[in-house]
Amino acid sequence: MTRTTLTLAIPPKLKKEMKEFREVNWSEFVRQDLEARIRKLRLLRRFDELTKNSTLTEEDAIRIGREINKGISKRLGLIKEKS
Repeated sequence: MTRTTLTLAIPPKLKKEMKEFREVNWSEFVRQDLEARIRKLRLLRRFDELTKNSTLTEEDAIRIGREINKGISKRLGLIKEKS
Protein backbone atom coordinates (compact mmCIF):
# COMPACT_ATOMS: atom_id res chain seq x y z
CA MET A 1 0.00 0.00 0.00
CA THR A 2 1.42 3.35 -1.03
CA ARG A 3 1.33 6.06 1.58
CA THR A 4 1.09 9.80 1.11
CA THR A 5 2.75 12.20 3.50
CA LEU A 6 0.72 14.95 5.12
CA THR A 7 2.54 17.89 6.66
CA LEU A 8 0.85 19.94 9.35
CA ALA A 9 1.76 23.34 10.70
CA ILE A 10 1.28 23.50 14.46
CA PRO A 11 2.01 26.27 16.92
CA PRO A 12 5.26 25.98 18.93
CA LYS A 13 3.31 25.67 22.19
CA LEU A 14 1.46 22.61 20.90
CA LYS A 15 4.69 21.02 19.70
CA LYS A 16 6.22 21.55 23.15
CA GLU A 17 3.18 19.97 24.81
CA MET A 18 3.32 17.01 22.42
CA LYS A 19 6.97 16.41 23.36
CA GLU A 20 5.82 15.79 26.92
CA PHE A 21 4.16 12.61 25.64
CA ARG A 22 6.91 10.97 23.62
CA GLU A 23 5.25 7.59 24.10
CA VAL A 24 2.38 8.69 21.83
CA ASN A 25 2.74 7.89 18.15
CA TRP A 26 1.29 11.18 16.95
CA SER A 27 1.27 10.10 13.33
CA GLU A 28 -0.88 7.07 14.16
CA PHE A 29 -3.05 9.16 16.49
CA VAL A 30 -3.81 11.70 13.75
CA ARG A 31 -4.35 8.96 11.15
CA GLN A 32 -6.93 7.25 13.37
CA ASP A 33 -8.59 10.58 14.16
CA LEU A 34 -8.83 11.42 10.46
CA GLU A 35 -10.35 8.02 9.70
CA ALA A 36 -12.92 8.47 12.48
CA ARG A 37 -13.77 11.96 11.25
CA ILE A 38 -14.28 10.69 7.70
CA ARG A 39 -16.62 7.95 8.98
CA LYS A 40 -18.66 10.59 10.84
CA LEU A 41 -18.77 12.88 7.81
CA ARG A 42 -19.94 10.00 5.61
CA LEU A 43 -22.64 9.17 8.14
CA LEU A 44 -23.77 12.81 8.25
CA ARG A 45 -23.81 12.98 4.46
CA ARG A 46 -25.92 9.81 4.32
CA PHE A 47 -28.25 11.19 7.00
CA ASP A 48 -28.65 14.41 5.01
CA GLU A 49 -29.47 12.38 1.91
CA LEU A 50 -32.06 10.30 3.77
CA THR A 51 -33.74 13.33 5.35
CA LYS A 52 -33.56 15.86 2.51
CA ASN A 53 -37.29 15.52 1.76
CA SER A 54 -38.39 15.29 5.38
CA THR A 55 -41.14 17.57 6.65
CA LEU A 56 -40.22 17.07 10.31
CA THR A 57 -39.51 20.24 12.25
CA GLU A 58 -36.63 20.54 14.69
CA GLU A 59 -39.17 20.32 17.51
CA ASP A 60 -40.55 17.08 16.04
CA ALA A 61 -37.06 15.59 15.87
CA ILE A 62 -36.31 16.59 19.48
CA ARG A 63 -39.61 15.11 20.69
CA ILE A 64 -39.02 11.84 18.83
CA GLY A 65 -35.44 11.68 20.13
CA ARG A 66 -36.65 12.11 23.71
CA GLU A 67 -39.22 9.36 23.24
CA ILE A 68 -36.55 7.04 21.87
CA ASN A 69 -34.20 7.83 24.76
CA LYS A 70 -36.99 7.19 27.25
CA GLY A 71 -37.81 3.84 25.61
CA ILE A 72 -34.18 2.76 25.64
CA SER A 73 -33.81 3.78 29.28
CA LYS A 74 -36.90 1.72 30.21
CA ARG A 75 -35.62 -1.28 28.26
CA LEU A 76 -32.25 -1.07 30.03
CA GLY A 77 -33.95 -0.76 33.40
CA LEU A 78 -32.58 2.71 34.02
CA ILE A 79 -36.07 4.03 34.73
CA LYS A 80 -39.14 2.18 35.93
CA GLU A 81 -42.46 2.31 34.14
CA LYS A 82 -45.30 3.95 36.06
CA SER A 83 -47.84 1.48 37.48
